[in-house]
Order: sequence, then structure tokens, then C-alpha cells
Amino acid sequence: MVVRVATVAFEGIEARPVDVQVMISNGTVVFNVVGLGDKAVAESRERVRSALVASGLSLPAKRITVNLAPADLPKEGSHYDLPIALGVMAAMGALPSDALDGFMVLGELALDGAISAVSGVLPAAVSASARGLGLICPSECGPEAAWASEDISILAPRNLIQIANHFHGTQVLSRPVPAVKSLTGPQPDLRDIKGQESAKRALEIAAAGGHNLLFNGPPGAGKSMLAARLPSILPPLTPSELLEVSMIHSVAGNLAGGQLTDRRPFRAPHHSASMAALVGGGPHARPGEASLAHNGVLFLDELPEFQGQALDALRQPLESGEIAISRAARRCVYPARFQLIAAMNPCRCGLANEPGHRCQKGSPQRCSQLYQARLSGPFLDRIDLHLEVPAISASDLILPAASEGSDEIAARVAAARELQRARYKRLGFENVTCNAMATAAILEQTVRLDDAGSKLIRDAADRLRLSARGFHRVLKLARTIADLQGSAEVLRPHLGEALSYRLFVDRPSAAA
Repeated sequence: MVVRVATVAFEGIEARPVDVQVMISNGTVVFNVVGLGDKAVAESRERVRSALVASGLSLPAKRITVNLAPADLPKEGSHYDLPIALGVMAAMGALPSDALDGFMVLGELALDGAISAVSGVLPAAVSASARGLGLICPSECGPEAAWASEDISILAPRNLIQIANHFHGTQVLSRPVPAVKSLTGPQPDLRDIKGQESAKRALEIAAAGGHNLLFNGPPGAGKSMLAARLPSILPPLTPSELLEVSMIHSVAGNLAGGQLTDRRPFRAPHHSASMAALVGGGPHARPGEASLAHNGVLFLDELPEFQGQALDALRQPLESGEIAISRAARRCVYPARFQLIAAMNPCRCGLANEPGHRCQKGSPQRCSQLYQARLSGPFLDRIDLHLEVPAISASDLILPAASEGSDEIAARVAAARELQRARYKRLGFENVTCNAMATAAILEQTVRLDDAGSKLIRDAADRLRLSARGFHRVLKLARTIADLQGSAEVLRPHLGEALSYRLFVDRPSAAA
């Protein structure tokens, strides 16, 4: 008799069904696992054998064959241990023959029979719910799986003995409860920033419309402090956004204890990060920082110090909102609609714009040009706001704390976001939630310029040599500025402020 146990294989955040087929027959004593599994799957034989012995069961002296179907789909990871073990137990008669019907199973086994946490439980639970199945997963991952649906049956045992006792009716397992990650300690607040009013204004506009932002200024000007406080003024994740974000972090194994939070992700990789670390990849096509920042913020400090190829690899997700990772045997697509916040010094020494500074490379202008040349024009063209951040003076530092903090700014940002969401929903674009996501065709319906505004942007486009992309980004930015003021129309002052943020760092914009 062949025992079948349902499990999954992961392609990006998609959980594809896998049928674990276990057969015990007469013949040479051997334990084979077939079905295009990787090294971790092949090693599952020893983990399963030891876990069963530790749980009081011995494998029969027969031929045990385990097939992971479909056989042409690559299987990676250690989450196949538990379905294989339960399939063997059912084939041996240690579990009722129909006990596993209606359940999807995943989990890793320790040698003592304990069930260890695995990544990807949330996407698996969502897939099980869509297929009308229950889920058996490690106890540590139970709170994560419980978020998938209130209707799905979830068993989260700590070891093989618990799951066997449950099916025999001697120890009934209760359904796990969804866990919420609580924030501890004081959170960064914009009230901590003294001075830099123009930078705070730019940060508010970026938050209100989901725009990309580049701070350019000397060391110690507060660029990193400003960026770190952006999450404090962003609205919380909606339920659908929370599910998307959590599924990515689940596949990456970043959900400690299965706890979810509605705080938007904030990822700040070091400038030594490789292309695979930023956009994803590696032998198993894992998600990178750009995907882990989905529906949140990707902060790149010391921007010109990043590898040029790695930065240019971000150009596609900055436009499309997703990253396709192609390998010889597979292709994965990860969501990556993030808000890019970057910071840089004007030159390598950081003091090119300081009066009286003498650069070792000659003129400060040459030092600045060489440093900024590390950034490609097409990449800079995808950044909506470019702002020069001046150095902080002693007179700024002795000022009292600002009267307006993150809470007040967050209220204005939330009101502007709600305006945008309602506008695009009314037009039939429910997937567009902020101005930065609007396409050129949508902009034509939402931005109507008067004669004065049309003349201003036409003259500015010629003077600044705006690309088509740059032109539309100015319109998006002006639309956000108008939304912050509660204006239904985009007027000349809104366009003027938007254009002031499109002055590139010593280079005209470029299309690609």
C-alpha cells in the first residue's frame, strides 16, 4: 500500500503542491528518497531514521521507497522530514491509515524526534487554506500559520510522540493563536532632529506619496537620522500588505516565533553588500534586501560606495515593483515594491561644498564629479526627490526640541494617503495605493494643469533636460504636494516645489 502525504515546494513566495508517496515492500533492506531532492532532502533519511528510533519505533527490515512527486520539480530544504516521517509511520501502522488525509505537512526533524522550525510556513498555510486542507507544522511556527485563515485546522506538535498521541486520541493538540510582535523601547521621532526643516519637508512629501529620496550633504548633517525616522511617519500596513510582507519574510526565515507586525519594513544593508544580497539570488534563489523591504523602506547609506552593478540591478524593481531571479533550473519572482531612501556625501572627503576647503585631488568640483560619477544617470533618474542637506551649526544644536514631531506629521501623511487611495479606487485602480505607483496613463486622468502650470513644466523640462520618466515623476511629486495641502488641483506652486527637488547632482537626468 502507498501512503500519500501532502506538502509543498517553494518557488519564490508561491507554494507548489508536492505529493510525498511512501511504500514499504519486501526486498533488499534500503531506504531510498527519490524525486529530484537536494542534499538536505537526501540527508532526511538519517534524520527520519534516528527520530523514529528515539520515539520508540524501529524501521522494518524491508525496502522503503519515498517518492516526491512531481519528480521533475526541484525539491530544496529540510521541511520534507516531517511528511516523510509521518508517511513512514502511517505505512508501518503506527498512525491510522486515514489520519493524514486532509492535512498538508512540513517540518524538520531533530535526532531525538523533536520537530524544528522551518521557513515558509505562512505561504504553505495560505496554500493549504486555498486547497481546503489543514496544516501540520512545528510548534514554533504555529502562531505564524494561524494568520493564514481562521477556518484552517492547524496542528503544531513539538515532537513525533505528540502528533501520534493526537491521532490516537490520547493527547489532543489545541489550535495555535496568531502572535503579534510588540515594539519595545522608545521609537525614533522626528522631534529629535534639530534644524533641517527643508529635509523634514522632503521626508514628509516622500512618505505621503511613496516617493524615492536622495539626501546629499556633508558628514554629520543628520542624513541617516532623518532616514531612520521615516518609518515613524508612514501609515501601518494594510491587511493585504501585511500578508504579502510576512510571506516574503517567512520564506526568508525571518519571522522569529511566528510573530507578525504591521510596521513597515526598514532595511539598511551595508554598502559592501553584493548584488545577490541586494536583489536576491544565490544557489536557492533567496529573496534579497529589495524584496525584504517590500511595502517598506530600503535605505542605502553612502550610496556611491555600493557596487555600480548592484545599484543598477535595482532599476527594474524601482519601475516594476518585482524582481525576477532566473537560474538554469528555476525562475522565481519576488515582490519588491519598496521606497528607496539614499544618502551620500558630496565627495569622497565629504567637504566639497564647504567654503575654504582644499581637496587633495585638486579642485573640490573635480573631486565631487569623480565621486558622483559612480552613480549612473538612469539610476538617478528613478529618484524623485534630490535634496542638498547643509551642515548643522552650533546655533541649531542649542535650539529647543521642535514642537512638531512624528505623530503630527504622520497624521498629515495618513490623510494624504487616504486621499490617494480613495481617488484611485474611484477610478478603478484598487491596486494603486499611492502616487508613486501611478502610471503615465493614470496621471493623465488625475493631473490637469492650467496654462500657467503647463508653461512652467514645459520650460523647466527643456532647461533641466527631463526625460519622459523624469517628466512623469515631477507630475507625481506635484500631485503629492497638492494632496498634502488638500488641493484637488495641481497648481503652479505645487509644480514649482516639485521641480526644485529634481535638480540632479551635477548631472542631467538620463533615460534608460
